[in-house]
Amino acid sequence: MTTTALRLEEITPKNLKAALGIRVRPDQEFAVAPVVNSLAEAYVHPDAAWPRLIMDGDRAVGFLMAFLDIDWHEDGGSVIRSGLWRLNIAAEEQGKGYGRFAVESVAAELRRRGATEFYVTWEPGDNGPEGFYLSLGFRKNGEVAEGETVGVLTLD
Repeated sequence: MTTTALRLEEITPKNLKAALGIRVRPDQEFAVAPVVNSLAEAYVHPDAAWPRLIMDGDRAVGFLMAFLDIDWHEDGGSVIRSGLWRLNIAAEEQGKGYGRFAVESVAAELRRRGATEFYVTWEPGDNGPEGFYLSLGFRKNGEVAEGETVGVLTLD
């Protein structure tokens, strides 16, 4: 991985096939929806979804989708939150720093938009992403959303 070649790209007709080709390891499929599902959700939630292809030079190595300013229901009330909705790093590209780059990129975008907190949810279980998110400074906030653990990172 060369950090100068890393970037996020909007999903376009030109790179759609590369985005759809991103596959996590089979033992991780329980923890994250396929990219095609994320793009369908982005289509029906255009004001909230921020899908991006993670590129290393001319290679697509992952996909992320952030959520921006959604109405997150909590205890019957609501609060506006932003964070990471999906993160799919291609099976053969894992362990190379692309996930960290993705999370740092979303954090930078949220800071640019004025957010002070960064939310993520993850499916609990073996081979899930909990250790990854905790290693990046997210902390469990005690909430569970649709069966997933909720984590939050305070943005400086």
